Amino acid sequence: MSENQEIPNGWVIADLQDAVDVFDNLRKPINFDEREKRIAGKKENELYPYYGATGQVGWIDDFITDGEYVLVGEDGAPFLDFYKPKAYIIKGKTWVNNHAHILRFKEGLTTNAFILHFLNHFNYNGYVNGTTRLKLTKSRLAEIPFPIPPHPDQTRIVAKIEELFSSLDKGIESLKTAQQQLKVYRQAVLKWAFEGKLTNKNVIEGELPAEWKWSKLKEITSVLGDGLHGTPKYSGSGEYYFINGNNLSDGKIEIKENTKRVSINEYEKYKKPLNESTIFVSINGTLGNTAFYNAERVILGKSACYFNVLKTIDKQYVRYCITSQRFINYAHKNATGSTIKNVGLKAMREFEIPLPPTLEEQHAIVAEIESRLSVCDKIEESIEQSLKQSESLRQSILKKAFEGKLVPQDPSDEPASKLLERIKAQKEKTESKRE
Repeated sequence: MSENQEIPNGWVIADLQDAVDVFDNLRKPINFDEREKRIAGKKENELYPYYGATGQVGWIDDFITDGEYVLVGEDGAPFLDFYKPKAYIIKGKTWVNNHAHILRFKEGLTTNAFILHFLNHFNYNGYVNGTTRLKLTKSRLAEIPFPIPPHPDQTRIVAKIEELFSSLDKGIESLKTAQQQLKVYRQAVLKWAFEGKLTNKNVIEGELPAEWKWSKLKEITSVLGDGLHGTPKYSGSGEYYFINGNNLSDGKIEIKENTKRVSINEYEKYKKPLNESTIFVSINGTLGNTAFYNAERVILGKSACYFNVLKTIDKQYVRYCITSQRFINYAHKNATGSTIKNVGLKAMREFEIPLPPTLEEQHAIVAEIESRLSVCDKIEESIEQSLKQSESLRQSILKKAFEGKLVPQDPSDEPASKLLERIKAQKEKTESKRE
């Protein structure tokens, strides 16, 4: 909420430090390698969650905090996205690194749940600083204007937020389930296509149509090779790009900000016989990314292979076959390497494609695939839009909550100002006794 925004009767605006205690002394960073050493050989019940700015980032063999606290990120990516949660609650025995502040409500004044929802709604512009990595310091955290309603009102607000969020989460879960179902359907479409079921009504289950045949990739291509096994000489002003498997995306070459450039001399040294019939496939690391060649100024790295399909073959038909689950299964089965998978050119050449006898039937199958996948694309676009709207709705709920518009106010509630005064008086009395 804005510092100048009007608040309901009975509410007060205080600094966050008036409502919470900050326990940043209870946090300690330990790097990944050290944590791995410490947990080696430990049983699951001997480990404790290790938290950072965005949530749990691992495990450790000891704990520092014990109880319920609110964590809010101190630095990093969450501050770049208004809709991304900035705070979360931890419970039990835990360890927190130095990328999150540790907060807990002041007894009788507010609750962790109320603080959590407020921190996930607050706009931190003006409270974080830095350029490459935004940071929320402890002093700026303490100065955040915090709305304090009467205590019963806080309870009603939290209950209503959680009720609405529960309904919203169920809707989001349904949307994500639909997304997964679309992925399954996409693969089903490809499976049916390459079994002949999209264009043939009398297909026997488990068999290809009588006139189809299995053809190895080497039989339907004029050349099949991979990219440069090495590093070219880069040039910041070069007009050609050095691409690899991670530049292949859904049929297109994607030039990224970090894609290296090379000069025309390097291009001439390492260019491949690419043409309008060329298909690229990633064969190292991520397997099965694909792209067509459309006269882009590129040279190819070793994490991708290329092949030129014959004129009698529909290149779209071949690319769709490469994106099917059957190829992905084949690639993983024939890949070498444990951490980084690599499919050799021999395995690529031996991959079999179910091939209709005519180019016309290949075209017809491609048209059927694209018709069905186009419907999927539209549904998926609608789902993505709904998911974005759900995040906006979440913020709208929080906005109403901290404007006092989410639940009815009860005039008989003790004003928060009196509550705040009483707690401050109790604190001063306790401190004077200690002296």
